This record gives sequence, structure tokens and C-alpha cells, in this order.
Amino acid sequence: MCDTRKESTAPERVVVLALDGVYPFELGIPSRILGAADGHYEVLTCTVDGGPVRTNADFGITVEYGPEILETAGTVIVTSMPPSHIPTGLPDEVAAALARIRPDARIVSICTAAFVLAEAGLLDGRRATTHWEVADVFRRRYPRVDLDPDVLFVHDGRILTSAGAASGVDICLHIVRTDHGSELANKVARRCVVPPFRDGGQAQYIEQPVPESGAASTAATRAWALERLAEPLTLSDLARHARMSLRTFARRFNDEVGLSPGRWIVQQRVARARHLLESSDLPVDRIAAEVGFATGASLRQHLHAAIGVSPQAYRRTFQQAR
Repeated sequence: MCDTRKESTAPERVVVLALDGVYPFELGIPSRILGAADGHYEVLTCTVDGGPVRTNADFGITVEYGPEILETAGTVIVTSMPPSHIPTGLPDEVAAALARIRPDARIVSICTAAFVLAEAGLLDGRRATTHWEVADVFRRRYPRVDLDPDVLFVHDGRILTSAGAASGVDICLHIVRTDHGSELANKVARRCVVPPFRDGGQAQYIEQPVPESGAASTAATRAWALERLAEPLTLSDLARHARMSLRTFARRFNDEVGLSPGRWIVQQRVARARHLLESSDLPVDRIAAEVGFATGASLRQHLHAAIGVSPQAYRRTFQQAR
């Protein structure tokens, strides 16, 4: 695989473009995350005219730079705004600002800022994402964009797009990881007390009930699996119970749950193990067998990956609480 990490010791200039109605949280993400990367990035903020802009909160912001600073950027990040501020056409001053971006610059959108890039034609023929709540509107407006609303971010060439608010953190960590490797990205994540990499996609955050009936649902198979967590459960076992092909079952399961069947089973086993650690005095190896992990070591590994503590430490916490 090609190594895309950068060898230059000079910091890369990252310019954040703040548009009218910007969310303050998202506006601060690039500076907070990239600014923690041991001096590898210089993060500056500009507006389309150098003047102050309103935020979606009860305050405005004043910046030091106007759009001319975009000409010097190696990376440009456009931050998000509320759906009510999403442009239905590209305002002249925004178009003029985007025109200043160098042809070789990396361009990043956070959340609804994907609409700005799409209006500018930068996403035509590319894969992209945005917040799931506005995905249908996005698809109708920009049929030439290959929208994937199920992921946290998309990296397509020099264009990167991310989903909702916290996905701005994910995509900035991805930039650090791509440019300078996982060691630095993990270091930045620890400094900012955020996960270095979040599994799963947007489906796990969508506020809609999981279908519980009908031939297309995997709900009955999920209930069946929960009664058999101690047994070895394979994708074939699950698909056979659901009377679906492997591909159809995996696709429908992911659509409904937001996780692959395998990852969901691990999640359920960890949840059951936590319950037993809280409510019983069973040895760790016995709990592992009860929930379907092959060994106590496997349980320790999965529990630590999920919540960052050992079974003994977890049990002590809840025994003290009891």
C-alpha cells in the first residue's frame, strides 16, 4: 500500500472557512485536533470577506483573515451550519472565496458543509457523505454525487466529507493518520480524550425504531441469537434462521442495526458479561463461557476494548456500589 505520510518538517497551513450561521463546536474542531499534532499544522480561520460572522449560538465571531488566505492553504476545511442556513444556490461571495483555493489543495467539509461543496460542483462524480437528517434533501439536489449517508466520513481523492458534529473529530484524526501515521493520531486522540477511531456508521445514531416485524426484518433472528449467546454463532447460522441468503441477511442486518452481525454479537456478549459481572460472583472464565467467549482472556480483551477496564476492575466498581 502506498505510504501517504508527509515527510516535510514545515507545518501544513490549514485554513478553516467560517460561513454565516456556523456551529461554534464544529468551527473549533480543526484547531483543537490538528493543533494538538506536535506542530505539524498551522490552523487559521477566515470568512468570505474578513468580517465577523454570526454563529447559530447567541454570539458572533471575529477573525483575523479574509478569503485571500485560502490561496496559501494546503488544506481547506469548510465547517457546518444549521439546515436553515444551507444555501439553495452558491452565494457570489462564497463562490469567489472557494475559487481562491489552489487546485492541489485538500478540501474538507464537516457535516452540512457538504452542501456548499456540492453547490460548487466539487462533489460531482465523487462519493461523499453528510448528516443523515438531510441526506434525502442532498440526494434530490445533487443526483451526480454518490452519497453514502451510513458512514462517518468519506475520503475521495483530495475531497473529504464528514457526517454530523463529532464526525469532524473523526475526519481531523483521519487527516493526521493519513499524513503522519497512526502513532501521532493516537497521541492526538489521547491528548484530546477522544477515541482514535470510531467503529460503525451513522445508522447507529439515527433516531428511528428498528423494524420489529415483517419478512424483511432480522428482529426475530436477533432475539433467537440472544437466547444462544453461549453457542458459536456464525453468519450462516443467523442467515439460515432468518431464511435469507448470506448477502441479503448481512445487508438487512446492517441497515436495521448499524453494525455487522459479527460485531453486534460481540457487543451483546460484552453486555451480557457486564451484567453477570455486576450481578454475580461467577469466576471470569465461567462468565466467558456463559456469554460465548472462548476463554477468559478473550473476555478481558473484548471488555477492555469496549470500556477500557478489566473484568476485575469493572466488578469491583459495581460491588462497591452495591
